[in-house]
Formats: sequence, C-alpha cells, structure tokens
Amino acid sequence: MKRKALFIINPVSGGKNKEGVPELVQKYVDTTIFDYDIEFTTGIFHANGLARAAVGEYDIVVAVGGDGTVNEVASGIVNTNTTLAVIPYGSGNGLSRFLNIPMNVEHAFKTFNQARAITIDAGKMNGQWFFNMAGMGFDAHISHVFAHGSEKRGFVSYFKSSINEISTYKSKDYHIEIDGVAYDREAFMLSMANSSQYGNNAHVSPTASVQDGLLDVCIIKPFPLWRFPEMGLRMFTKTADSSKYVEIIKGKNVHITRQQEGPIHLDGEPQVAGTDIDIEVVPNALNVIVGASYHK
Repeated sequence: MKRKALFIINPVSGGKNKEGVPELVQKYVDTTIFDYDIEFTTGIFHANGLARAAVGEYDIVVAVGGDGTVNEVASGIVNTNTTLAVIPYGSGNGLSRFLNIPMNVEHAFKTFNQARAITIDAGKMNGQWFFNMAGMGFDAHISHVFAHGSEKRGFVSYFKSSINEISTYKSKDYHIEIDGVAYDREAFMLSMANSSQYGNNAHVSPTASVQDGLLDVCIIKPFPLWRFPEMGLRMFTKTADSSKYVEIIKGKNVHITRQQEGPIHLDGEPQVAGTDIDIEVVPNALNVIVGASYHK
C-alpha cells in the first residue's frame, strides 16, 4: 500500500523562487511508493494549519522552505504518528543540515524517497514549539532587525547586519535556573540548542543531540569586539564550546528572568516576550526523515 505525502511549499522562504517545485516533485518522487498532494502557503501560520489538517490523512508532511517553515509544519504534527520531511529551501536550514538532509534539491528528494525516519526531541519556550534552536540576546535582536528591515535573507545579509549592530548592542543580565540550579550571568546571547547549529553550519553547541532528552543552554558571555571573527570561526570549526566566553549547561527545564521585555526567537523567527521565560524539552516528540549519513 502506498504512503501518502503532503508537500507544503512556502513560496517566500529564503528568498528563493519555488514556482518550479511541483515539477521537481513530479520528477523526483518515487510514485511506486508515494501518492502525494501539493499546497502552497499564502501567509503566516498557513503551513501550520495545513499540517494540522494533514494529521490522520497523510503519513508524511514535507516542509519545502527554511527553518521557519519547518517550525510551522512540525508544530502542526508534533506528538502525532505523522512524519516530517524537509526539502531545504531556506537561508540557514539549521535542522536540515544537522540531520544531514542534503542541500542539493535532487539529493534531498532521494532522501525523502528513502524515508529513513527517527524520533527527535523538541523544545518549548513559553508554550511554543521549537525544534532546532531558540534564544534571546544578540541573535534574537538580529532576527528582529531582519523582520522589520528590507534585508534579503541569507548568510551574507545576516553577517552584514551582525557587523552593523554588534558595536552598539549591550549584553544583558539574566537569572537562569536549570533543573533547579541557579546561575546569574551577563550574556551577549543565550541559546537553547536542541541541535548543535543555528544554520549555515555555525555550531554553537557541538555536542548537542536531538535524541538525548536534553537542551543545551549556551551562554555566550560578553567578549571584546576584536574577538568577533574568532568567535565566528569557532562556530564554523565546531570549537565554540572550548572558548572561555562560552558556557554550556545541559538540562531539561529552564527558567530565565531578565530585567525587561525584549526579542526572542524560535527557530530564527522573532517575537517579543516578557521578563519571565520558561523553556522545557519534550523528548521523542517528532518523527522526521533524516539523511542517509545521519548518525545518532
């Protein structure tokens, strides 16, 4: 019996044209294994509604887009028997890269056809799902700047925005409780890592696992501006955790208190939140198709 798949295509993610994706689906999907339907999203949260409606009708829901699209789709099928697949079309593609889903579209479809699925953990921040990374501080600030500016998405734009903003950004004080243990820290950035990377192979927590039932609380401490290139290089060489400016504490339940409301992000999508923030890991929450070379 064939499996049913629903492809949910975000036409605006990553600034990449996706008009030709239906032809690629027709060309590359193994129709001896799958029947499929295709939907294009028309606005924010549409992907989430489509994914929710697909539960019970489709075996696999495919997010065609970036981390924001993945988050919307996964949030709609989390804690169900429905499986997520991803055809990466975003600017960072953090979760896809971590799960070794190929960035090459044809190879990504081959990965889909192979349908090698695992079950991964998810995170919740103030009751909202994230699957790759959530946080506050400088990266949330940059996401906020992106959302309200005219910059095109992509690594180069992100890097330019970081350079423009870093000299005026002030680190914040946080009271952090991780599984009942309290830490008071001044932080440039606080990241809750389910996977190891933000996207574009920038790894903030090289030992993070999506299957260990833990989140990695990554505290990026204030560092001299001249060390910014070094901090970036460490992320791309998977050595961020050996920097004296990076502290990583693994845990299940996290409560953060800060002095004023401000930006947060969930899988790169910005929001504004208050002074009290609750984060928890939800083990074994999502079935997802991974690349052939992915190892636990």
